[in-house]
Formats: sequence, structure tokens, C-alpha cells
Amino acid sequence: MRTLFVALSALLLLACGAPTTDNADQPGEVNVYTHRHYDADKELYAHFTEATGIRVNIIQAGDDELLARLEQEGPRSPCDVFITADAGRLGLAKARGLLQAIESPALKANIPAHLRDAEDHWFGLTMRARLLAYNKDKVDPNSLRTYQDLTLPEWKGRVLVRSAENVYNQSLMASMIAHDGPAIAEAWAKGLVANMARTPKGGDTDQLLAIGEGIGDVALVNSYYVGKLLSSDEPEKQKAKALLGVCFPVNGAHGTHVNVSGAGVARHAPNKVAAVALLEFLSGDDAQRVFAEANKEYPVKPGIPPSGTLAAWGAFVPDTLDLALLAKFNAEATKRMDAAGWR
Repeated sequence: MRTLFVALSALLLLACGAPTTDNADQPGEVNVYTHRHYDADKELYAHFTEATGIRVNIIQAGDDELLARLEQEGPRSPCDVFITADAGRLGLAKARGLLQAIESPALKANIPAHLRDAEDHWFGLTMRARLLAYNKDKVDPNSLRTYQDLTLPEWKGRVLVRSAENVYNQSLMASMIAHDGPAIAEAWAKGLVANMARTPKGGDTDQLLAIGEGIGDVALVNSYYVGKLLSSDEPEKQKAKALLGVCFPVNGAHGTHVNVSGAGVARHAPNKVAAVALLEFLSGDDAQRVFAEANKEYPVKPGIPPSGTLAAWGAFVPDTLDLALLAKFNAEATKRMDAAGWR
């Protein structure tokens, strides 16, 4: 931690002596627009302030609302850091000119290349896998080796998934388009729709609870939702907790689809140096451990282990697709999902 203090102090001295943006840097605060709503994040912001003296001001809202706000505010925006739970939305923010490239050897060292923007506009801070949770009493996990397996006749009326409006599903679909083209991706979506246990509703946790209620046998969900449910003592989650198993499907030879929660520095950030310091802090060892243990997300920094809950599931091979393609193919993905009848 002492090394972190020294590094951040050096950044603050640099900020006072040589501002790097047209707006004067104010190292006393950093303004964060975020879609994330986790206690772990609040804990980390408090630690950052304690370590640096930089106050973290939070505006929390949905992705689309925050993107619209950034566009409307333009050069007058107070936003320094934009944080969201999907690489596609980060790519969209870049495409709209809402983020700026930053130079940070620490971020490049902490975050593998496939989990950050090639032009340094955004950086993944946590990773999650789009995996399958299943009823251990009814499902042989060996029958769920690929996402394509979900379209087989044996799964008719047994698959649970949230709506096509959900960005996690859109990004999975976009990854399939990137790998195999829109026609194959649409055919997969049609097969999935044909096997749904019910009309999509609720979030990923609702799909897991539905397994506990016997509504379906397998759910397409993000890994951290399963990790949090399995770690929960809430009475209403115990029925599902007792039944759930986990497997990591692959998309052909491409591995398991992964996405990131990540961040970028806003184009007109008035506190750029403090913004970069915050991102470097969040990608460091201590913060990565908090993300892993408290929120059951996979760390992006190599060498930081996942929580014991996730580690018990075993290792998996992640798809190393350039995550910028999730934004590139998002519009096509939503179009094809609609054509498949995915509501």
C-alpha cells in the first residue's frame, strides 16, 4: 500500500505543476458517472480518498442515461470518469467521442490487451463470464459444452434467459456475429427462443431463482450473479442455492464469452490526472481483490485469484475476441435478436 501512496502522490504533484488538459486539473476531486451500484465500489472509492485525499463524487444512473447526459453537457461536463458494466457501451462512448485516450503504463501492465481498448480510450476493471447455471438434479453438465447446445430439442421448454433488451445478451450475440456472421448468430437465437421455458423477464438472479422453483433447468447468466447467490444467506435464495451447478460453454473454438465492467476518462474531464489515478488504483492489487471477494467478479489483473466460490468451479478458457467488436456489432445484434423473436 505504501508504494501506492507514493505513486499517487507523484501524480498529484505532476497535476499541480503541469496540467495536461485545457481545463485546469483539480486534484482534490474526481467526478464519476457510473452504471455500477455495488457496495464494493463505494468501499473502494472511500479507500482511494483515504489514500490520496481526492474526493470521489458519484452520479449513478443507467448506461443510456449517462451517455445522453455526457452528450448534452458537451465541453461543460463535470464528468471525469465514465464507468459501465459492458464493453459494448464503452465502445459506444468512444465512438461518440465521449472519451479520450490516456497514456498509463500502469494500466497497460495491469490489464491484458484483449480487455482494454487498443487506442487507450477505455480499460476493463473486472471480468465476468456468460455461463450456464443448471439444476444438478436434472442436468448432466456434459450435455452443455457449447452455447449451441442450448438449441437442441432436448432443451425445449427448459432454458431461462433475460430479455433481448439486456446488454449482456446483446454483447453475447454481437460476439457470435463477430466470429460467425449474422446469419449463424440469428439461427442460434431462433433456436434459443424455441427452447425458452417462459417469456424472458427479470434479471439474471431471477433466472437462477426460477431454477429453484422448477420453472426451467438451465439459465444463461453472468458468473458474478451465481457467485453472489451461492454466497448468500438470504432465505429466499436457499432453494436455488442447493440446486445450482455451473458450466462454461464455448462458442465453437473461441472459448467462453466474457465481458468487462470498465472505465474511460471523459473527453472534457476537468480533473484528468485524478481520473487516471483512480483508474490505476482500481486496476491495482488491493482493488482487484475487493472486486473478486466482495462482488464475485473475475479480476482482470493477472496473478490476482478469483474468490473461493468462483475458484471452486475450475478454470475456463475465455474468448479473447477484441471487445471493441461488441460495440461495432451491437446494432446488428439487436436487429437479429428481434428477427429471431427474442423479446
